Amino acid sequence: MNTSINFPLYAYGYISDAMNLWWALLIGVAFGFVLERGGLGHAKKLVGQFLLKDFMVFKVMFTAIITAMLGLFYLSYFGVMNLDLVVFPDNYLVAQLIGGLILGTGFAMAGYCPGTTIVGMATGKIDALICFVALFLGTWVFMLAYDHVKGIYQLSQLTSEKLHELWSFEYGTVSAIVVIVALLIFYILEKSTTKL
Repeated sequence: MNTSINFPLYAYGYISDAMNLWWALLIGVAFGFVLERGGLGHAKKLVGQFLLKDFMVFKVMFTAIITAMLGLFYLSYFGVMNLDLVVFPDNYLVAQLIGGLILGTGFAMAGYCPGTTIVGMATGKIDALICFVALFLGTWVFMLAYDHVKGIYQLSQLTSEKLHELWSFEYGTVSAIVVIVALLIFYILEKSTTKL
């Protein structure tokens, strides 16, 4: 193994469990700050996404995904990050479709997703607090019901293959394709979207 590789820090033992959690909190707060400054702590932004009138949420989240993807690619390319130690959970297609439908309905009704709920709460929005309580209760009910629904939950388990492995392409090629597709989508949305 290349001895210059030292990321991920946690996997190589450079930071403790506690420090790993503190870093996660710090990064989460920074991301929440950016979401709030971008106006995503307001319910109308997510509602605008569902009404196909305002695609800021899509653009912000897709940009975050691309940034992480390119960051991992370049860290790996320059021998800093060992991608084999970056863990991705397995996919459960049926459970994710059902969960996506339930959560998506909740998002459309409330105007918040889990991340923007926290952002809204941090800025004192009562509707965000109500949404947070609903998210907590929904998670609690799922935990209590898990033994009864785990058969459905575990249907259609898929491996956690990365896109470049699934498509048998180089990581850099897939990264370039995703960036080009993203830019095209952003351009089309910018030209065709009426803001709220």
